[in-house]
Amino acid sequence: MNAVAVSSVIAAGRVEIANTRRHALAMAHARITLVMLLFAALAAIAMVRILYLGLAEAESRSPDGLSLAPPRGDIVDRNGVPLARAFPAYALWYNPAALGDDGAPLVRPVGEVAAALARVFPDLDPAEVAQRLASGRPGYLRRRILPEDANKIHALGEPALEFPRENERFYPQGSLAAHVLGYVGADGRGHVGMEGVFDKQLTDPATRGTPAVLSLDSRVQGALEDELLKGMADTNAKGAAGLVLDVDTGEVLALASLPSFNPNLIDRAGEANIFNRVTNQVYELGSTFKPITVAAAIDAGTVTSMARRYQSERPIEIGGFRIRDLHSFGASMNVPEALIHSSNIVTAQIADELGGARLNSTMRALGMNERPYIELPARGMPLWPGSDWSRITTMTVSYGHGIAVTPMHLAAAYAALVNGGIWRPATLRKLPAGATPEGRRVFKASTSARMRQLLRMIVVDGTGKKADAAGYRVGGKTGSAEKPGVGGYQRSSLVSTFAAAFPMDRPRYVIIAMLDEPQGTAATSGQRTAGWTAAPIVGRVVPRIGPLLGIMPDATRDVDISDLSPLVANGEGE
Repeated sequence: MNAVAVSSVIAAGRVEIANTRRHALAMAHARITLVMLLFAALAAIAMVRILYLGLAEAESRSPDGLSLAPPRGDIVDRNGVPLARAFPAYALWYNPAALGDDGAPLVRPVGEVAAALARVFPDLDPAEVAQRLASGRPGYLRRRILPEDANKIHALGEPALEFPRENERFYPQGSLAAHVLGYVGADGRGHVGMEGVFDKQLTDPATRGTPAVLSLDSRVQGALEDELLKGMADTNAKGAAGLVLDVDTGEVLALASLPSFNPNLIDRAGEANIFNRVTNQVYELGSTFKPITVAAAIDAGTVTSMARRYQSERPIEIGGFRIRDLHSFGASMNVPEALIHSSNIVTAQIADELGGARLNSTMRALGMNERPYIELPARGMPLWPGSDWSRITTMTVSYGHGIAVTPMHLAAAYAALVNGGIWRPATLRKLPAGATPEGRRVFKASTSARMRQLLRMIVVDGTGKKADAAGYRVGGKTGSAEKPGVGGYQRSSLVSTFAAAFPMDRPRYVIIAMLDEPQGTAATSGQRTAGWTAAPIVGRVVPRIGPLLGIMPDATRDVDISDLSPLVANGEGE
């Protein structure tokens, strides 16, 4: 065989070998790919099976599926203090199928197991537990049990008694700010308060890791609740409400409705107190409306002089009604004296000159004809006296009768009175530092400056004296309104309110304190009116919260009222 032939044979062999190798590699790749696809399919089947079993188990254990629910996000106050948190906890679940569908649900007799559970949880009724076990229905026997209790029950050796781990909602501050927070129900959803408002954010896996931040300051909240409770106790009042509002941003630093409830345990007593007096209950708030009327008249130019005098001795007879004052302070009064002594007669005359259309417009600009602007779902609709106000309606609205609003409405209105004249919606969300919502102008800046003087004078010389806190320059107005009822107003039932702001030389915060049906007691010298009942609450709250908010007492500063002081004769009214 010649060299050419040999070379041809060698080349052919090499090609065949290469083809064989390529074929072998292709087969190997195909087999590897098949194996990988097989493993992927098996993994997918396994995952589907795991999810199915998990869901099935959750369904058999918990009707609301809480055992698989992701942890709910935290709610914190403006300083990061936790107000609502999620934490893992044990529950006691009865699974009668644990020993098999055909067998008995328990190893020992039902009565014996029920008695053993009652020894661990003394508040359980053994008869009720025995009936529940005998029914053969799966379900919770106890929510949120301690690990040591789970160990005691496990020692009974009953497979049907299981201990699922679940995410429970916990409110570490107890009942503090309960009406703001609301609660999480058995359905795993937020109810009533900001738990409901933030429900999507708190449960969404993409956002639940970021806490929901409220505008509340838990320290201020605690002080307000404490002093409102003391006020209730001192006066035997049936309820109380209050809030602290930033006059420039509308942020709510505290909001309290009493009696309160514990969101950790919603029982029948708690359910009765869930109603929010601050945002959902409307009241005739009486003389706290008088500064609003005066401000509207100053703005409109119908009040141009603080020295002008109005007759104050004779009651006003109009439309079959009689407008009178609680006390007589002489034949005539000027505007500062009318506010200091809280004269219905003078305020009605000021409103009559102003006219119903202009007073109506001011009240609308303050949001008094709409539900309060706040995130909470429970928001009461004001009792608004129609669009065209008669003379009698205009006069009675001027001193806070014939119109009913929430304390939240009043707080926002007073913020506009003292902050330069801008109304802004209230909010329970913490705003970025330096953020000031645009709002809308209701009063001229000059009118607001005059109202700061007049409100301060009411505390220095008038019905609000017991709200004064040394060095804090408190200003405000009392309001004591009889509650309407069958047959007219009930003289024995008052709503007593003090609406205030501080420090009046540069207002930062509005405070509202309200008592529902306070009684005259030894603590109030037998008096029920706001100057004796609600005003002292503000006088105690301000020194407690001022330093917390960076406002220190300063006896060297005050509002300049030197141009008004000579116009005022000393004395008090209501």
